[in-house]
Amino acid sequence: MNVKNFHAKKQPLLGQNNNALVMLIVINALAFIILNFLKIVYFLSYDDAITANNFFQKQILNWFTLPPLGEKLMYKPWTVFTYMFTNISILGIISTALWLWAFGYILQDLTGYKKIFPIYLYGGFAGAVLFFLSANLFPAFYQNITSMPNLLGGGAAVMAIAVATTTLAPDYRLFPLINGGIPLWVLTVIFVAIDYASIAESNGCVAIAHLAGGVVGFIFIQQLRRGNDWSIWMNNLVDWFNNLFNPDKKQVLHNNTNSTSTLPKKNYTITQQKLDEILDKINTSGYHTLSKDEKDFLKKASKEEL
Repeated sequence: MNVKNFHAKKQPLLGQNNNALVMLIVINALAFIILNFLKIVYFLSYDDAITANNFFQKQILNWFTLPPLGEKLMYKPWTVFTYMFTNISILGIISTALWLWAFGYILQDLTGYKKIFPIYLYGGFAGAVLFFLSANLFPAFYQNITSMPNLLGGGAAVMAIAVATTTLAPDYRLFPLINGGIPLWVLTVIFVAIDYASIAESNGCVAIAHLAGGVVGFIFIQQLRRGNDWSIWMNNLVDWFNNLFNPDKKQVLHNNTNSTSTLPKKNYTITQQKLDEILDKINTSGYHTLSKDEKDFLKKASKEEL
């Protein structure tokens, strides 16, 4: 194997192990397929398309989307979680997948795969809270709350990932062959501006929810820079659950920062095993968590062949 190709392994490619980004997109896609399958069943079961759609909304879709009314939310509290994975329109799922891939690809490459899901969930939860509060506290929205559609889609969660990625690497360049590339922050400004301009419209609660997700993404990265990793408890919980069914699996340490390298400082031999261990660490926690010796190892590995 030519170790000059090691950079390709750390990229979040389709099908790679521990690829949280692909898993997140797949979950959204599966939810879309299942819901639309049920919608088709309802459509074929009634003579009237309007009646079929109404029954589908009441009997299926409303159990997964977030209602603005407190009395309805009280009986369906799980919708605070499920709404962010619920898409029913083709435009909605395409938009979610494209924006998620555009920003999530960069974020996963820079921080590893263990930050994607926590940021997505934090953004989604923040969006749910602000959607509910704005619908009930602002008179302009509250007067139409009974006819207000439920919140669905990963808009707030994707916004959290977009802002988190931009906060982490604002000068990251997209399309570098076009005059040196477009700074990532430009794309994010456009993304945020679309929602900001929608606050004063009938769907303003949705725009507020999306912006709330963005705020959480910004705070997440700022806290991460201060050494407060909000994703640790989620990842520990997932590992604990997985270990219930895999008792022989060793516990994975989530906080790899400032870890001591086991590589010899000088005159070490390039081996596939050592290279794979470092690449796995990059995929898990990001390049910035490597020690100086590990970074030197990669530099040497890029110039040699196994």
